Amino acid sequence: MKIGFIGLGAMGRPMANHIARAGHEVIAWNRTRAGDGVDDCAANLRLAETPAECAEVDILVTMLADDRAIEEVLLHKGVLAALAPATVHVEMATISVAMTKRLEGLHARRQGMFVAAPVFGRVEAVVAAKLFVVAAGDSRAVQYAAPVFDAVGQKTFVVGSKPHLASLVKIAGNLLVAAVIENLAEAIALIRKAGMDPYHFVEVITASVLPAPAYSVYGTRIAARDYTPASFKLQLGLKDINLALAAGEEFEVPLPTASLLHDHLIAALAQGHGGKDWSAIGEVVAANAGL
Repeated sequence: MKIGFIGLGAMGRPMANHIARAGHEVIAWNRTRAGDGVDDCAANLRLAETPAECAEVDILVTMLADDRAIEEVLLHKGVLAALAPATVHVEMATISVAMTKRLEGLHARRQGMFVAAPVFGRVEAVVAAKLFVVAAGDSRAVQYAAPVFDAVGQKTFVVGSKPHLASLVKIAGNLLVAAVIENLAEAIALIRKAGMDPYHFVEVITASVLPAPAYSVYGTRIAARDYTPASFKLQLGLKDINLALAAGEEFEVPLPTASLLHDHLIAALAQGHGGKDWSAIGEVVAANAGL
């Protein structure tokens, strides 16, 4: 297949390379050329001069940072207008439910196919092609895009025929991860304030009642008070919590934990932790405990 790929950030770059190495012809574009990082890619991946060049393909994958980037590239730079009706657009980043619904409408008007397929997984997972893909859209379009999902992920979950449902699942999932970080930060602050070893505490809970990798990975980082390098930057965490709050308002669901997380993420930014992993929430909790 011929695949267009727009967005060569920390996640998009290895994804594009994996798709090319799976044997597909890939034409890719990034908003900034510096640091595109495709020097080691398969021979059948080339960089486009303009994003519209990526539209003359079987499948267009977008992996852009946020709603604003989606609007700028797809609408203002003419990518959407250049898509043929037969081209399937697959949006794989974490964007708002509102923007996903807007894309649904725009693609319906062009009588084209659109799939939302955001991914779960840290940088290590994307490098290893072990992401989890959450897809929603017309069943024919989802099936057509399956080779792309297989190239970057270990499992695909199809969650419905309306693309915005996939975005909602991703947003709700990230809210859960952020809540795990907040709860770990509070528990570890309590343990540390009592003079106990936080590493021992993390070992106990991850070997007993909470064996999930998230507790081990984030618990160890918070215990060590070491949040660099960032696997998921704090600013991106704030973006996703804002998406959760917006979805809660749209569906009239109060999300008090999301509100707390929003305030702690803002506090972390104010305290100079912006370039760190979002588990630096632990420093805000620690400061509140006088640690």
